[in-house]
Amino acid sequence: MSKSSGRRFLAGLLMAFLATSVLAADTFVFTAIPDQDEARLRERFDKVAVYLTKELGVETRYIPVKSYAAAVTAFRNDQVQLAWFGGLSGVRARQLVDGSEAIAQGVEDPVFETYFIAHASTGLTAAEAFPQGIAGKVFTFGSKGSTSGRLMPEYHIRQHFGKAPEEVFEKVGFSGNHSKTIALVQSGAYQVGAVNFKVWETDLQTGKVDPKKVSVIWKTPPYPDYQWSIRGDVDARWGAGFKGKVQAALLNMRDPDLLASFPRSGFISASNSDFQPILDVAREIKLID
Repeated sequence: MSKSSGRRFLAGLLMAFLATSVLAADTFVFTAIPDQDEARLRERFDKVAVYLTKELGVETRYIPVKSYAAAVTAFRNDQVQLAWFGGLSGVRARQLVDGSEAIAQGVEDPVFETYFIAHASTGLTAAEAFPQGIAGKVFTFGSKGSTSGRLMPEYHIRQHFGKAPEEVFEKVGFSGNHSKTIALVQSGAYQVGAVNFKVWETDLQTGKVDPKKVSVIWKTPPYPDYQWSIRGDVDARWGAGFKGKVQAALLNMRDPDLLASFPRSGFISASNSDFQPILDVAREIKLID
């Protein structure tokens, strides 16, 4: 290879490297709390990444995280700029990042519910009144950072018994996600648990729940939960109005297959103030200072 050919070759490599670096720097990245198993999350959010790339005209990528706390940390550290949070994780994340906003939520999210579920061997059955009979049982929450799997069920347990869950139950566990909570109660490893009603309905419809072994015994009053939150500095990085473009893309998501994977019937606007009740409850039971 001649010197001139070598220089052209090296120049080409440098240009390719710079182009790749610019692309990486311009990639818009999002994550989601791991409320179900990773395979389901990847199937759902890889589709969302394709959709957002098309709608925003910016390369968009989904990265998984191992825990609710990791999702909050990734948002705080600018490893992701957008996240599908639960109510509690969203409040925590926005407190850590000035200017961050909740911009969209599922149609169903302002009136979310937690289901208390029990193994058939307990003899507990569905009722409108809080199930006092869960006292003394072996109980599992979902993730420690979950709104529907920990915050709200713990709030109601404390309200009805006047003491901490550890004082109410023989044993308290944290399954890590809602699908696992259902599986643990269904297997009898735990007698009672608290689960996101959307995950319960999905698992029931897909045959993952055996109604002869596990059933819903109580439903909480509704509360605000999941939302998309975005960092406040995205316009400075991707141009004026980018935050609005992201919000519009989420609100205009119409693909039935994409929506069914959440599962949501659609998305509506959200604001930080919508989640004040979550912050109030978290402070009351001392999950947030």
